[in-house]
Amino acid sequence: MAKVLVLRTAGVNCDEETAHAFRLAGGEVSVLHVGSLLRGEERLEEFDVLAIPGGFSYGDDLGAGTVRANQLRTRLAGDLHDFVDEGKLVIGICNGFQVLVRLGILPGWEGDKVASLIENVSGKFEDRWIDLRVETDQCPFLDCKGEHGAPCPRYLRAPVAHREGRFFLRDPDLLERLRDNGQIALTYRQGSGDDDPEPAAAGGAYPANPNGSVLDISGICNEKGNVLGLMPHPERFVHRLQGPSWTRNPPGASESALETLSSAGDGFSIFSGAVGFVNDRADKIR
Repeated sequence: MAKVLVLRTAGVNCDEETAHAFRLAGGEVSVLHVGSLLRGEERLEEFDVLAIPGGFSYGDDLGAGTVRANQLRTRLAGDLHDFVDEGKLVIGICNGFQVLVRLGILPGWEGDKVASLIENVSGKFEDRWIDLRVETDQCPFLDCKGEHGAPCPRYLRAPVAHREGRFFLRDPDLLERLRDNGQIALTYRQGSGDDDPEPAAAGGAYPANPNGSVLDISGICNEKGNVLGLMPHPERFVHRLQGPSWTRNPPGASESALETLSSAGDGFSIFSGAVGFVNDRADKIR
């Protein structure tokens, strides 16, 4: 069974939702304060998946994710890099994405900090449901298989809730590297479903692109694909009832109303993908 660590700190407010999502996916989940790692009471190497959940760590007083990133850099940098180098999975959601970028773990180029998540173009906190398209096939979080081997949705819906979510690269030329490497994991879209929705817009059309991120980027991964950072909150849409339009989506011909209401939301595929990947890898080792 995949062992998942959900790492919480002061100000984090999505740890229990993230843990719930991984448990639904079949993971063995521990929600631990970062202090337990700093004091050596727990060791990162004992886990298969590290989740850095969203919220406002340490009040974001020095910028979103800054204090948490500095804490991890000064005390746990070696353990984190070993964890990633071994091919273990890491996901950073919203504030967690901001932490991974500040640490240089994403995009993961020689450990350099080449990207930032800066203030939304709107200049305000953005909180709404958005549409996403999966852009890569090299990330286990996004490459899961559903029931009977059916592929997970190429298009997803999830809520966003952030003020500093605008993805920005220090050097615009690095966008080409990000794209060529297949590291753009998710983009904001206009509409959803199988009709291949349009990009939000080249310049980041508001409100489909809620923050003005370049190339409508809502999530990236490292070159290996085992580290994913994203601004939307998939842990807030693991049950269909959590979606805003569930009352407008009648059950299918072979599906009862009760089955429809209890079925998974789009975000669940991200967590089941990770757990499935770890379990498959363990089976191959055996």
